[in-house]
Amino acid sequence: MYYFKLTVENSAIANVTTKLTPFVSNTNLKVDDLKMTTICQSFLTDTECSCQSDFRWSDRVCQESSVEKCCSNKNCTFTNKPAGMCVSNEAVAISGSISLNGQEHYKCLKEKDSEEFQQCNNEMLHRMKTVYSTLAGFDTLTISKYRVGSVIVDFEIIFAYKVKQQDLFERSKNLSRTLSTSVGLETTGVVHLTMPPKSPVCYYDKPNLTCTAQEDLKSLPVWQLKRGDKVYQIFNGTESAVTIATMETTVTLRNISELWEGEYTCVYHQTSDLIKITHKASAVMNISLLPKIDITMAPAFPRCTKESDLLNVRVKCEMESNNEIYNVTWEGQNIFAGPFKVADDVYAADVIVDCNQISKPQLTCTLKNRCKEERNVSAFVNVIYENDPFCAADGDWKDTKPGFSAVLKCTNTIGQRERKCNPVGPTWEPEVSTCVKQEVNNVLQKANIVNIGLGSLVENTADVFFLFESVTNNSETINTFADMNASVQVLYSLSTRIQSINSESTADHFLESSSNMLEKSLNESWTTQADKDTISLAERYLDSIENLIQLTNLTRAPKKKNIEVDVSNFPQGSKWLSTVFNNSVELVSSDPGSVKTAGFKELENYLPNKDETYEPNSFIVSVTTERKQLDSVKVKIDFSLIIPRPRNVELKCVSWDNNTRSWSSEGCEWQLASHVCICTHLSSFAVLMSKYPVKIRGLNELSLVGLSVSVVSLILTLVIELTVWSAVVKTNTLYVRHTAHVNICLSLLIADCCFLASFKPSDANKEMWCRIFVLLKHFCYLSMFFWMLCLSSMLLHQAIFLFDNVSKKKYLRFSLVLGYVCPLLIAVITFLSYNNGAEGVYYSSETCWLHYAGLMKGSIHTFVIPIGAIAFFNVFSMVVVIIKLLDHPKNTEKCNENEKKAAVTVMRSVILLTPIFGVTWIFGFAVMLLDLTSGTIVAIVHYTFTLLNTFQGLFILLTTCLADKLIRDALLKCLKKNAPASTTDSVTKLDSTWTK
Repeated sequence: MYYFKLTVENSAIANVTTKLTPFVSNTNLKVDDLKMTTICQSFLTDTECSCQSDFRWSDRVCQESSVEKCCSNKNCTFTNKPAGMCVSNEAVAISGSISLNGQEHYKCLKEKDSEEFQQCNNEMLHRMKTVYSTLAGFDTLTISKYRVGSVIVDFEIIFAYKVKQQDLFERSKNLSRTLSTSVGLETTGVVHLTMPPKSPVCYYDKPNLTCTAQEDLKSLPVWQLKRGDKVYQIFNGTESAVTIATMETTVTLRNISELWEGEYTCVYHQTSDLIKITHKASAVMNISLLPKIDITMAPAFPRCTKESDLLNVRVKCEMESNNEIYNVTWEGQNIFAGPFKVADDVYAADVIVDCNQISKPQLTCTLKNRCKEERNVSAFVNVIYENDPFCAADGDWKDTKPGFSAVLKCTNTIGQRERKCNPVGPTWEPEVSTCVKQEVNNVLQKANIVNIGLGSLVENTADVFFLFESVTNNSETINTFADMNASVQVLYSLSTRIQSINSESTADHFLESSSNMLEKSLNESWTTQADKDTISLAERYLDSIENLIQLTNLTRAPKKKNIEVDVSNFPQGSKWLSTVFNNSVELVSSDPGSVKTAGFKELENYLPNKDETYEPNSFIVSVTTERKQLDSVKVKIDFSLIIPRPRNVELKCVSWDNNTRSWSSEGCEWQLASHVCICTHLSSFAVLMSKYPVKIRGLNELSLVGLSVSVVSLILTLVIELTVWSAVVKTNTLYVRHTAHVNICLSLLIADCCFLASFKPSDANKEMWCRIFVLLKHFCYLSMFFWMLCLSSMLLHQAIFLFDNVSKKKYLRFSLVLGYVCPLLIAVITFLSYNNGAEGVYYSSETCWLHYAGLMKGSIHTFVIPIGAIAFFNVFSMVVVIIKLLDHPKNTEKCNENEKKAAVTVMRSVILLTPIFGVTWIFGFAVMLLDLTSGTIVAIVHYTFTLLNTFQGLFILLTTCLADKLIRDALLKCLKKNAPASTTDSVTKLDSTWTK
């Protein structure tokens, strides 16, 4: 079979067989399928040709032609050169490559004029033509070049008309077997691409692109768009709809933008072992765009003065940069020049403002594209007239009219700066900046178009997160509110556009970038500049992250610095357990599916907190399940607190409520005196801690009343002691008792006065006064107990040594050392040991008393341990003395009997004072150990301790003073000097000589 391309006169067509005889040796020549492709008419130097129906100009003619009309099937004029020939619309062009193995083919890499090359090239042509020339319509086969990579042969084949693809596939398989190599082919003409009839495509059009195949290629097509150096695959998306079939496929664009301008290609792939055939058709689509327009004025607010009647204002119409050519017009009052181009994509007009005519001129900038589609924007010239108030220029900000905002473009960033002139005053308000760094803006733009259909949604998502991680790795890139706002918008945009994240690398990039945003150094970037009614960055961030985590198919989640995610797919019994940042989570539910727990650092500081008495004290823990709607759920979280909970301070278990946009304790319960929260719903959880300790109602008032009563009672006791001293102190033992009694009262009086003074110390010197009062109270309370120790030790001494008389001087020296020196040493050493009395270490500023930090921790133990030891010694002493008194011989001398009675009196004081102080401080120990948040019983203990402690002075007055008959009689005697002497012989009976 032979294929001829003939240029003949019209009259010679009938004898075409005779004309071909000299060229063909076969005498049985038969010409069939004769088709006329091109009709030409010659003139002097020109030849005008036109293509017949179903024919078109070849790509070569179209490329060589200097005018567009020589493409497609339009008439074409050829000047001073041979006329071209039209080709069938079904003509097929094939470009291919073959990879050859074996040293015998290396000759094809020699110089083209060498004999080895000629021999190798001719042999290769022969082999290839032997295979492909048997196909109907075969025209030419040329080898374009040989390349290194083994030996790669690049070639081109032209078929004059339609070629059956199955035949082409079979021939290629034969060639592959013959040469033992792989064959790759790319065809044009097998697939036809029909573009929109109108070019350029108008902005408001919804163009359809259709791709049809000559035959069923048994494979599904792929759509591609090449823009610049990048090729995008086209999928179904928000802006594109793709229908796919083996014979025909279409793309419909719902929305036109510059993103959709470029070269479209429809591709079918046929592959089998060593054969790969790509069928493609390409065409370029131009779009007539309509950009966004922005009007600016210079000056923005022209100001009239006494010296000016007319002002010149230049109004600029700025548009997005693109390759479209626009027709720009201005409409408005007093335009005397324009429009004229002042820069690329900037058109200006000059306007005259009459200061004597109060008006508000309006100007409109209108632009038309090649499709005559219009877009316009209007603006008023806001004039500051002579007597109008205004915000005076301040730095970059020029004079501005009240109620309006001055606007400046950002420098080297994207966005603008605004500053409003408040009508009150008028005064400038703080600047609001939306300046976003170029790197962040690029990520945001990519996130916004991730699902329009231009590129795979999965690949686009992976690209955005990869780029986002590289941007956020440098915290300086997102160190402003505008940058952080754009970054949060990236996460929000992706969370509303994607369906899933199945790639581990994409999930890793997502978590890393999200963690980078929570760096502690970026806390100021989260500060909102928006209205309180708008959603804060932290709210949008949390909502976006929760959605993205829910969409992420995680088998294992890498731990990040500021975000940890734990996935629990398999329950332990009926419980799902997980841990994030040392916060243990236990979820109980019937088949919730996969349970994901996420922990966030720093985010608790950014979410709005409407309860001013509580502040966050834990990381936020979010719990989500695969099945969002659950019949019942129980979430138990053992929180790891950021700051250890002080005693008597309440915690509140809360969850984030998206409806009220605040923390809510509804459905959550705090397990008292622990860090455990139990909630009955899914959400993001946290612990809020009260800023102030729990206050028991009336306790301060009761303390003030009790201390006041005690102070008065102690003063009365001291007055009585001084009044009756000479009348009652008749023995050494009574001297011991009353001396100790006076010092105990004096120490307690000073301590109570310090407590009264420390209720509200001066704010200016609160720290200093608290430190002084704590030191004094510590010393005085210890001194009070040590004087009790003096009493009990003296009793014990006399009981063991048969009530031997002790000299007054010895006792006084011993008592002063034990009663004052020992407490003073303990108090001073404690003060110095605890960081020289530092707040929070030595004392608590809330109570102005020694600090308790836990069992055997804190300065309070330097008080608790001594008084505990003294109380134990007092009890021991009383037991020994009582035993001795009961076992004493009956023939004891009278003087010893008198001393014995005096000792009983002293012992009675010890017996009375020990419960007064001992029982009081037993409750004090309980107050120290128990937590006010533990329940009602703790409040009862506090009330009991307050009653016992604050009324100690009254108890001493009643029990050891007025209840003593000896003191009562002496006091009555002093009060009733004229009354008859008391018949009581108790004083006389206790007389004894003093040991000097």
